Amino acid sequence: MSQLSPFHLAIPVDNIEKCRNFYTNILNFEEGRSSDHWVDYNFFGHQLVIHYKAKVEDDSHTNPVDGKDVPVPHFGVVLPWESFHKFADLIKSKGIEFIIEPYIRFEGQVGEQATMFFKDPSGNALEFKAFKDKSQLFAK
Repeated sequence: MSQLSPFHLAIPVDNIEKCRNFYTNILNFEEGRSSDHWVDYNFFGHQLVIHYKAKVEDDSHTNPVDGKDVPVPHFGVVLPWESFHKFADLIKSKGIEFIIEPYIRFEGQVGEQATMFFKDPSGNALEFKAFKDKSQLFAK
């Protein structure tokens, strides 16, 4: 497979300033262009845009994966193994409440990976994961 181009992801947030603080000062993402209603971020080389949208009723849902309740929907990125662990340490140091604390999913099985889940201030679920062996990303 050839090198993938960066992706673009836009997500709704109900409070631009709270989420701007979270993505800028908690996650340490570099801010790009912005307006009163949206902010661009460098999301590990990809473009993440937070867009204002008024809050609607909570529609939380989870699916069981490896004995954990995985929030649906969620988004995230696959990081290099070492970067994942450094990022996990950063998140822990900032006192972020995890939905699923960093752990090794499918340990000793096909698709073994490090993963963690947490939410931004608007309730968007984020997953970050890493594979020691990148060939396991799509392994069956």
